[in-house]
Amino acid sequence: MADVRDREISVEQEHLDQVYRRLEEKIHEAEFLMTDAAKRSQVGTPGALAERDAQVFRAGVHLNRLNSEFEDFLFGRIDLLLGKDGKKGPDGAYTSVEPAEDAVSENNTAQIAETLHIGRIGVLDADYSPLVIDWRAPAAAPFYRSTPVDPGRVVRRRVIRSKGRKVLGVEDDLMRPELTATLNGESLPVIGDGALMAALGQARSHTMRDIVASIQAEQDMVIRAPAASVTYVEGGPGTGKTAVALHRAAYLLYQDRRRYAGGILIVSPTPLLVAYTEGVLPSLGEEGQVAIRAVGALADDASGAVEATVYDSPAVARVKGSSRMLHVLRKAARGALEGTAGGAGAAAKAPAQGGQLSFGDFGDLGEEDDDEGPQIPAEPPTRLRVVAFGRRLELEADALGRIRRNALSGTAPVNLLRPRARKLLLDALWSQSGSAGRHSDPELAAELRSSFDEDITSEDDFIRFLDAWWPELTPRSVLSAMGDERRLGRWARRVLNPGEVRKVARSLKRDALSVHDVALIDELQSILGTPPKPRKKKDLDPLDLLTGLDELMPQREESQRERAERLAAERTEYAHVIVDEAQDLTPMQWRMVGRRGRHATWTIVGDPAQSSWSDPDEAAAARDEALGSRPRRRFTLTVNYRNPAEIADLAAKVLALAMPGSESPSAVRSTGVKPRFAVVRDKDLGASVREEAARLLDQVDGTVGVVVAMNRREQAAKWLDGLGGRVVALGSLEAKGLEYDATVVVTPAEIADESPAGLRVLYVALTRATQQLTVLSGERDDPDGDGVPDLLRE
Repeated sequence: MADVRDREISVEQEHLDQVYRRLEEKIHEAEFLMTDAAKRSQVGTPGALAERDAQVFRAGVHLNRLNSEFEDFLFGRIDLLLGKDGKKGPDGAYTSVEPAEDAVSENNTAQIAETLHIGRIGVLDADYSPLVIDWRAPAAAPFYRSTPVDPGRVVRRRVIRSKGRKVLGVEDDLMRPELTATLNGESLPVIGDGALMAALGQARSHTMRDIVASIQAEQDMVIRAPAASVTYVEGGPGTGKTAVALHRAAYLLYQDRRRYAGGILIVSPTPLLVAYTEGVLPSLGEEGQVAIRAVGALADDASGAVEATVYDSPAVARVKGSSRMLHVLRKAARGALEGTAGGAGAAAKAPAQGGQLSFGDFGDLGEEDDDEGPQIPAEPPTRLRVVAFGRRLELEADALGRIRRNALSGTAPVNLLRPRARKLLLDALWSQSGSAGRHSDPELAAELRSSFDEDITSEDDFIRFLDAWWPELTPRSVLSAMGDERRLGRWARRVLNPGEVRKVARSLKRDALSVHDVALIDELQSILGTPPKPRKKKDLDPLDLLTGLDELMPQREESQRERAERLAAERTEYAHVIVDEAQDLTPMQWRMVGRRGRHATWTIVGDPAQSSWSDPDEAAAARDEALGSRPRRRFTLTVNYRNPAEIADLAAKVLALAMPGSESPSAVRSTGVKPRFAVVRDKDLGASVREEAARLLDQVDGTVGVVVAMNRREQAAKWLDGLGGRVVALGSLEAKGLEYDATVVVTPAEIADESPAGLRVLYVALTRATQQLTVLSGERDDPDGDGVPDLLRE
């Protein structure tokens, strides 16, 4: 299979090289037209001048578009049967949707009559034959709309993953697995899950073909389900939940692109699954309308996107993910205004030095960061001194405390309460000045008060005081303040126990963020709020304004990728949200995802039996709150086409322990290769894992995944060092949603014992392999004479 994959990548690379050569020719043509038109400086009439300028403009637009779309624009291919008629559209592709009556022979063989490559813009060769079909063209529609139940002319749909001018990989979907198709006289090769479906569909057993038909039918029902509410999709390992979710996104986007112009968000549990997702359907990134994000990279703060790079221990994760943290964060957001040190603060020392307004020394206010705004000072000021209207006015710590409490009694986000606090400060100073009764005329009184406020607030020193006393808080600064165990204990009183406070505070002292920290940052962003920033006026070149050349000459437009990145950065809510492996989301993560789909329709994909969260009921309550009162529609995928029956039966033993009474999906095939068991001593564990991984690399053509408990991830990577890119070490929580030709599960008891949900996590680990599975047991697993660990015995 590896040789076939490499050969098919080479085929697509050759075609991509041809496309780029043609693009370069078109760019040279556009450049020539611009140069030629610009040289025509001698014109006889105003009309000729206008014609020249128009020609320059058209050539410039064409050149600009070619340059903008030059990279990473080829992403798909469809191989089609002969159509009912021989009509061609303006893009050079045949227009027929349905195959000709004789396209498929009686013995289920067929020839591929047409191959179309799908990309961001259409490209024709010198003979006007299509090299690339624009994804918006009618001829590209089958790439999005074809399904195994309604394939039309499509036999194979291929996703091409590339970077720049290099093809990195291909992934095929077989729309007609029952056919034996040929292309240029050779059998049509199929890469990825499509190869498995082809093998199943071409099996001699009619029963097997019926099972394949049922897989296609139940998946197609989900893909085409109306998107007017919430669509739940449940299914065990290997049922194709992720693939169904991605195809559903493509289908919805194509069916009603205007409706989903607000964006589709796909949330995946891990960065590894995001990489897989982007490889399967990169075309979803078109026009910035689909964002594919890991749950640990879903939030943004003042400095931009944040991303999780570390894992919390199971005990810390249970606390941070719990809805109890909502109360703690609300207390911390207000408590952080007291300063990071939590001290009494430095009182003002120097007397007023005369003038309209002056302040005493109130300590180091910290420096302002251009990205995140004023930082929380170590010791906020506890005294404000003002000289106004010839009087020295002072607000001491008690008065400032009352003003702060009064301001915080509002319900707005903390940062948005700053104007309220500012007004209360001015009210207190005005009252102390005694000027309120100086004029009986309301207009004169109002003018005097306005002058008083303007004099005080226009001084830089007052602005510095306000920044120190009521700084603009950022989620990162509050999270950092929660790293102080004493302060966190005060904010979490009667919510977290002392042990939980200690563990959480210690985890927050590090610079790196965990996936659970990202949800806390997003919650804090909602609690704190972001004051509106003044918009900067765009500087215009006076010469351009005088000549009008900025209107005539085309400017470089942003590329599809740049526009997608900008829209993704600006967008905070989406029209449709797809949550993959939804059973793993914690209550705090559900709140984070819910904020991005307040007015959206939803597709929720998951399997309760694979949940790694310790309290599913709490998570379900948070999920229902995020989804609101929208109607629910449920689908269940029942067929496991990933795992052979030998592996599925073994995993079912763990499922019976993890969730008694649950049914695992039915495996559709049997390979006759039983899982392999071996016993290793702890001191020989690394060598044994490496030896087994090397053995499996010789047995399979594809990839080998080695799954260990989370605390062994780095250790396992060292064990496998030097074995090549086909083998990867995974922590138990990282394996979710992924699959490998062969899998090594190391010491199942360690995985089962690492959290209250450990048995469900072990069930996931045992269901990653498409061909072979090896279980390596240590002393902790209590293996029998055959090496079978206690958890996997009858």
